[in-house]
Amino acid sequence: MSISIKYFQKAIFDAYYKRDSERGLEKTFMWFIEEVGELAHAIKENNKDNIVEEIADVFAWLVSIANLLSIDVESAIIKKYNHILEST
Repeated sequence: MSISIKYFQKAIFDAYYKRDSERGLEKTFMWFIEEVGELAHAIKENNKDNIVEEIADVFAWLVSIANLLSIDVESAIIKKYNHILEST
């Protein structure tokens, strides 16, 4: 299965935006930081399966933060890294 960042962001919005909004930006950001910590632990333990899972969690929480801030992640990536995208 292949998905776009835009599709993933919409799916996360549909599934979690209400709950994220109720929690608020600061607490949602703290959940994101907790997931980054779990990723750091998985990397330290060199647990490949857990690393893969935590990378997905970190990305999902980052997208949740972007949703709360009304930031289109795909557009932000294109704007910031267009020079790299055009060269591949």
